[in-house]
Amino acid sequence: MALAPGLATSTDPNPIEEEGSPIDAPGLNYFVFALFFIFGGITSLNDIILPKLKELFTLNYTQAMLIQFCFFTAYLVIGIPGAQLVKRIGYMRGAVVGLLTMMTGCLLFIPASQTATYGLFLLALFVLASGVVVVQVVTNPLISLLGPQKTVHSRLTFAQAFNSLGTTIFPIVGATLILGSLAGVTAAELSGAELDAYRTAESQTIVRTYIGLAIALAVIAAVVWAFRNRLQGEKHEKSSIAGGFQLLKRPRFGYGALCIFLYVGAEVAIGSLIVNYLMQGHVMGLAEQDAGKMVGYYWMGALVGRLIGSAALRLFSPGLILATVAAGAITLLAISTHTTGTTSGYSLLAIGLMNSIMFPTIFSLACEKLGSKAADGSGIINIAIFGGAVVPLLTGMVADASGSLATAMVLPAICYAIILGFGVFARKPATN
Repeated sequence: MALAPGLATSTDPNPIEEEGSPIDAPGLNYFVFALFFIFGGITSLNDIILPKLKELFTLNYTQAMLIQFCFFTAYLVIGIPGAQLVKRIGYMRGAVVGLLTMMTGCLLFIPASQTATYGLFLLALFVLASGVVVVQVVTNPLISLLGPQKTVHSRLTFAQAFNSLGTTIFPIVGATLILGSLAGVTAAELSGAELDAYRTAESQTIVRTYIGLAIALAVIAAVVWAFRNRLQGEKHEKSSIAGGFQLLKRPRFGYGALCIFLYVGAEVAIGSLIVNYLMQGHVMGLAEQDAGKMVGYYWMGALVGRLIGSAALRLFSPGLILATVAAGAITLLAISTHTTGTTSGYSLLAIGLMNSIMFPTIFSLACEKLGSKAADGSGIINIAIFGGAVVPLLTGMVADASGSLATAMVLPAICYAIILGFGVFARKPATN
């Protein structure tokens, strides 16, 4: 396969020339599935923390969306360095670094709670996300290399089902632990010392949740370290830090990276607003904790869709399936924003089903035929996940400016329309 301009050739005498040359690592799929579960669940907890901190610090939607902005900005900052780190120390050791960084982020919630400072919560989320980025740089290309090229779309979608399992379970548990109120008052009713005391007490529920996650991450990191030499046949092409950006000159990869930016942005924007959306009187009028538990249904749709999609992608064109579900997402957004009651609420939640195969399918379509540049491609894709910072923030701005969450949903709809176009564009297999 021809190298992109600016990329140095590998000095290894036996590089993996094509993605179809699988790495020899029996049983490693299960390790990758576990990582998908962990980072998916932790990411989805943002949808629960957001309404909690919005109430504690009396934030508007734009200010509250800084939670997602700080979390997903880590993808912009850490994407390329994370890829370089993984290429230097290998997939398994890279996973350990990512897990320990995630653990550090969880522990930073302790000083954030003790000082009741919104900025420290944002810092903790950034550090936590930095670890997630490194883990994703490991998992996405690794699952592609653990089997033949012809089933990569199906395999990555099946692995993403474990991501969805985490995003289904964590919000339900998190809503119970985090959104339960310790007092019959709100931050808006307090001031001065009483307000500081209320914020500190209420944020303790967040701290306990993340301390538990920190312990679990430490255990997983220890297990991964014990098996750090399990991977055999791992090769990476050497390149400069900026070398991966040369891949954007390929129309298929560049368009795909844009769609990752838009997809993650749309998915996160909708997920972040579900609680407040369902609490509206003309939608379902739910209490905060009850609405928080409904977030799990949004992510459960993604889980179900990925299990179905892993089979469907073996039978039909991945590009056309992507275009179909993008059209479905646009339709459900239109139904939700033009109806009321349970129809409005459940049609919004059903978008999770449409989202199901989007990330793995866009990723695998964009990265077809990258071969030994897979880590570089994964680094760029992880930078594109920065869309999870930009689109939700813009959506929050539109919601504040218009005074309507329904109006703000126009932005995710535009994102899905562009993704639909990519599905049609990439409906045929890539060439070398």
